[in-house]
Amino acid sequence: MPPHQRRQHVFSNRLFHSSASQVATPVHDLPSDLDSDASAPSLLKKSSDISTSVENEQAFDFEQILRDLVKRRQDEGIKDRQLGVMFKDLRVVGAGSRTSLQPTVGSPFHPSTFLYKIREIRHPPIRDILSGFEGLVTPGEMLLVLGRPGSGCSTFLKTLANQRGEYHAVEGQVFYDSFTPKEIHDSFRGDVTYCPEDDVHFPTLTVNQTLSFAIRNRTPATRFLGQTREDYVEDTTTMLMKVIGLYRSKNALVGNAQVQGVSGGERKRVSIAETLGSAGSLCVWDNSTRGLDSSTALEFVRTLRSITDVKRTTTIVSLYQAGERLYDLFDKVCIIAEGKMAYFGSAKSAKGYFIDMGFEPQNRQTTPDFLVSVTDANGRKIRPGYESFVPRTSEDLASRFIASDLGHQNRKAIEQRCEQCIGNHEHKQAYLSSAAAERASTSTTYVASIPQQVKAVMKRRLQVIVGDKFELFVQLASQVFQAIILGTVFLNVPNDTSAYFSRAGVLFFSLFFSAITSIAEVPALFFQRPIVLRHQKAALHYPFIQSLAHTVVDIPITLVVQLVFAVILYFLVGLQRSAAQFFIFYLFIFLMSQTMKSFFRAIAASFKTCHSAIAVSGIFILLISFYGGYAIPWPTAPTGLRWIMWMNPLWWGFSALVVNEFHTLDGICSTLVPQGPGYENVSLVNQVCTTAGSQPGQLLVDGNIYVGLTFDFWYGHLWRNFGVICAFHLGFLAALLIATECNTSSAFDGAIVLFKPSSNVIDRNAKALDEEEADTEFRSGCHSKAADASAFHNLEEKNVMVTDIFTWQHLQYEVPFEGGMKRLLDDVTGFVAPGKLTALMGESGAGKTTLLNVLAQRIAAGVVGGDRFVNGQPLPTDFRAQMQAFGYCQQLDTHLPEATVREALLFSANLRQPQSVPLTEKEAYVDKCLQMCGLEGYADAIVGSLGVEYRKRTTIAVELAAKPKLLLFLDEPTSGLDSQSAWAIVQFLRELADHGQAILCTIHQPSAELFQVFDRLLLLCKGGQTVYFGDIGEDSSTVLNYFERNGAPRCGSDANPAEYMLDVIGARAAAVSPTDWYDVWRRSSEARELQVQIGGMHESGRTQPQQLSNQCSVFATSWSHQFVALTQRNFRAYWRAPAYVHAKFVLNIAGGLLVGFTFFQANDSLQGTQNKLFSIFLILVLSISLIHQLMVVYIDIRTVYEIRERPSRMYHWTALVMSQLAAELPWNMISSAMFFFCCYWTVGYPTGRAGYSFLMLSVAVPLYYTTLGHGIASMAPNASVASLYFTTLIIFVLIFDGVIQPFMELNWWKWMYRVSPFTYIIEGLLGQAIGGEAIRCSYTELVSVNPPKGLTCGKYMGPFMQFAGGYLTNPEVAEGCQYCPYTTTDQFMYSRFNIAYSDHWRDLGIVFGFVAFNIVAVFWFTYFMRIRTISVFASLRQMLTRGQ
Repeated sequence: MPPHQRRQHVFSNRLFHSSASQVATPVHDLPSDLDSDASAPSLLKKSSDISTSVENEQAFDFEQILRDLVKRRQDEGIKDRQLGVMFKDLRVVGAGSRTSLQPTVGSPFHPSTFLYKIREIRHPPIRDILSGFEGLVTPGEMLLVLGRPGSGCSTFLKTLANQRGEYHAVEGQVFYDSFTPKEIHDSFRGDVTYCPEDDVHFPTLTVNQTLSFAIRNRTPATRFLGQTREDYVEDTTTMLMKVIGLYRSKNALVGNAQVQGVSGGERKRVSIAETLGSAGSLCVWDNSTRGLDSSTALEFVRTLRSITDVKRTTTIVSLYQAGERLYDLFDKVCIIAEGKMAYFGSAKSAKGYFIDMGFEPQNRQTTPDFLVSVTDANGRKIRPGYESFVPRTSEDLASRFIASDLGHQNRKAIEQRCEQCIGNHEHKQAYLSSAAAERASTSTTYVASIPQQVKAVMKRRLQVIVGDKFELFVQLASQVFQAIILGTVFLNVPNDTSAYFSRAGVLFFSLFFSAITSIAEVPALFFQRPIVLRHQKAALHYPFIQSLAHTVVDIPITLVVQLVFAVILYFLVGLQRSAAQFFIFYLFIFLMSQTMKSFFRAIAASFKTCHSAIAVSGIFILLISFYGGYAIPWPTAPTGLRWIMWMNPLWWGFSALVVNEFHTLDGICSTLVPQGPGYENVSLVNQVCTTAGSQPGQLLVDGNIYVGLTFDFWYGHLWRNFGVICAFHLGFLAALLIATECNTSSAFDGAIVLFKPSSNVIDRNAKALDEEEADTEFRSGCHSKAADASAFHNLEEKNVMVTDIFTWQHLQYEVPFEGGMKRLLDDVTGFVAPGKLTALMGESGAGKTTLLNVLAQRIAAGVVGGDRFVNGQPLPTDFRAQMQAFGYCQQLDTHLPEATVREALLFSANLRQPQSVPLTEKEAYVDKCLQMCGLEGYADAIVGSLGVEYRKRTTIAVELAAKPKLLLFLDEPTSGLDSQSAWAIVQFLRELADHGQAILCTIHQPSAELFQVFDRLLLLCKGGQTVYFGDIGEDSSTVLNYFERNGAPRCGSDANPAEYMLDVIGARAAAVSPTDWYDVWRRSSEARELQVQIGGMHESGRTQPQQLSNQCSVFATSWSHQFVALTQRNFRAYWRAPAYVHAKFVLNIAGGLLVGFTFFQANDSLQGTQNKLFSIFLILVLSISLIHQLMVVYIDIRTVYEIRERPSRMYHWTALVMSQLAAELPWNMISSAMFFFCCYWTVGYPTGRAGYSFLMLSVAVPLYYTTLGHGIASMAPNASVASLYFTTLIIFVLIFDGVIQPFMELNWWKWMYRVSPFTYIIEGLLGQAIGGEAIRCSYTELVSVNPPKGLTCGKYMGPFMQFAGGYLTNPEVAEGCQYCPYTTTDQFMYSRFNIAYSDHWRDLGIVFGFVAFNIVAVFWFTYFMRIRTISVFASLRQMLTRGQ
């Protein structure tokens, strides 16, 4: 297909049509008969309308469709409603200081912390965020909220959106027409919608699924005649996707930082469409154009204008970098200055008001920028002669407005509206009637009924599972694997009494495995919590519905998974072959799995942090395993702790499985005493069966009696136990639902800027610095320094100016898509020269970020075509290793959250600048970067606590600290910033370019003034095709002449050239360009001149030596330098994560005390010796929870590396792995030492042998479980999958340690006993602790045997004791021989568990060998699972594709 036709084909699939005249014509005046509401109409009459409009975009007119819909609603008698807002004397008070000290591990032990807590309880600190606000917004009006970041815009919007939960108090009068805020919250919360700045969605859902869910839960009960709910959902979803420009991406994943999905701009559109789908009467938008190009942002606000006018909604919007045409669409504007209202009234009058006051705009400054600059002491410009009259402070601005005529008019309008609405019973009843007609129930704020909500959330849960099939596969594979392993270990267990204990063991572990697998639910719930919170605020569904639906959807999945597990295990082991017993077994393991999932979800829902939830879960895992009835049967359990068994669902389930299995089992006694040579003809009268439940003179042992005496389990309690477990399940489920409903809203605290404890910025009694509180002097100082050119003068003195020119020609990039290849970049050519600032622009999804990634070689998949050169020479073979030549500021601000801003910059400088540069020079450069980026006041602030603006500044500063010598890439560095901040950053980039830096920068929504700062422009259209590359020219004359010369309408003198260009090429989602601008570019003289220019650069460059070819190392610093820097950073991060470290200590101390008092002062009897064995075995169970904890932290730190630090080639991945081990181990060793001190002497181990036990427990065991946890996490993509991997492996290891199934009964699995690390840990600890000691059987443990007449006990039992061991307490008597089976602990340990006291040092060495193996595995799995992301087959396929 010819290029021209191909481009026309792309345009023919546009979803909207608008002419050039329509682009420039805002919609304001509409017929008065279109008096509509904010209830949710279907946006199309029938589904066929959608397909028709998709095929014929020329007929698509969103505004006309809205008009038709409103008229049809009126014709069908559907009641409409409207909602405005009035506020007077509004004051918002925040609780606590917005700045605070970062808590550390040592904070609880510092005296000042305790004193401060007491003072805080007695006198809670509060502060004013907003005060003195008054105004109203009526239906059909749009209010624009302007202010500097931190002035209180978000707080103002949240307050008007009735989201007050995070504030201490909201004072003053606020009315939503006839309703109070409480009435709105309780009954009409969904009618007041709020779209936050951040985009939070399920990443594995598609765009269509995400939007359909929101619309389905806001589908009104009253719809058009004959329209079903599904028709409404389909029609509205399709319309929104078309309006917002998402229709082509409807089947693409939403994605996030880890999951590849739609672009950042498209993800923002998803958030916008989701809020529009909620169909509110009063809609609040918090900087919702962040990440959108100026043309798309304009179209979005025009869409809001159309909806507001046609449907008579009330719209309140805050915008940063708003253009003039955007501003003209609003009716009113509110100017906020440091928490004070500087202006509220007509948007048309605002500029004149401030000019009359004595201010004047800068040259070509837009009205919104001018209004914001008035609130900035360094940004405002005062008219000559007014210097002594203009207000200087926010208080002066507010008081001046209150006293003005506009202020009086504002108050008068409020009074009139209050008289009209407050107490108006008819208005209130009309609103109630409209709301009642669209809702399933009038007693709730939700539109959908609870069954409808459950159905919708269940459907979404299934879609999430389908979107992430890998996790489901791992879950099923884990169960199959464990069933095979457990089944073959106990393969065809015999029916005699020798296997009675083994049968109980396999039944216990079939339940215990499900229990510890369920702990993976904890991180999964924390991941989805912010999404649930957002949906609760939008009144989409009750939070508890998410938990309920999750549980219901899990039922069929668990049924299948547990059925596979049960079938494999049951028949491999050879349990009782009857249908009834099998299905009872299956019933209980299924029910136990569901019960434990509900239990751990309830724990997660009850806590605010994942670390705390995992720590508590770990304690319960210990309780479940200790008091599950197997390791400590009921008759031998401490009397004072038996109540724990009653509270343990696993004990009830184990009881049921045991009595179900042993009810029909009569086993032949295999433990007759005496037996063997010489006892062949002895009568049963003179022998005794040592198995519990044996009867004198009988060879068979009744299983019912055995389990009754051993475990105190009885068959008559089987179905009682079923009822108890069901009660547990329902109880845990109820706790989960209650905790989810009550705790979700308090899961996240308000934003608090935290500073490191040694910072001198914080003064608890002084005024706080933060995003929502005024601090003019601080912020102004930052901005003035950011634009101060003097900050640059000393930066380049020691640097050699780089003159390399980076060029690319005919660049193409394709990725696999739906069985074929999709082209994302198509024939892109350009260059970036030193000293020039190049803008990369285009609509959202045009391939801007993709181009940056391809140029910087940051792509992991796909096929790249075309050429890239440095000075006309092909890139060196090690170019990918020379990423320190580039700086790359990503769109996502990914940093280690525990680091301070200064530490983040210094870390970048320390690892990316040459190691030969002295540290003092790097520190000085970091100080300059802090100054240039306006971060001096936040140098000691914790990065994770910063707001959007300062996180973005930190991202830029981190890249600048690396001193990129060839090129600096920036991906949307001004997104989310106000005009002043954006101007400061672009001016800063201008200064860098003037000092020789080559810069390529994507930018959205630039003002005309901002756009003029750039030297060149690379403009892309949809499909990654070039529309223009070249100079911008003075006043954008060059680029404007190009478009006008090729048929574009003339750009007005007051128009923004950046917006004009995007409009011309049809960049907006609802725009169609009649001209194929890609084809125009290809045929243009500018394109030919570009090729000639690049050719000249190549010829000139080839005569110069290539600086990049001198690179002799992959990284700028040595491995040891990287390791030291990473270790220091990780230690600081751990010190500033008290919840994580304290959880380790709590878990170890609680576990130690539990073990110690469960086996308190165990004696030297058989039961006491066995208790000591289980005390050591259960020590290993503690490591399960500890590993779950550390895997989460490991993956979090690795995520920062994979997203930002690895592509930047900051350090080698092996240094990261070793540094994480180095930072983790000390805490694990210290906490394990606390465990040792809590349990060693409490259990009753000898003091003389404590040294070895301390070495094993406090050094070897922490080394082993730390390296094991890191090894498993290294091959998992996320924490949930890592948990599944770990539970699979840990059970595999536990089974073969010789405790659950003794060594002699492992059959062909004995080799696995030898390779199980727990074998040697248990052998070393137990052998050293109790080896070489005598056993003294208790009275109940002695076996009573009657010898034949004429023989004493000694003579009768002598031959048996010679080969079997043991001793008699009364060898001289002739009846009632009291026989103890074991004489020493060595005999007991070796005969039953293959443990030898003499091997304890060998065992310690072997454990260290396993540690070494784990470390090797960490490196192996990290490389093959995380570093080498493309398989051999994928690489071969790419090579073949290139060859074609």
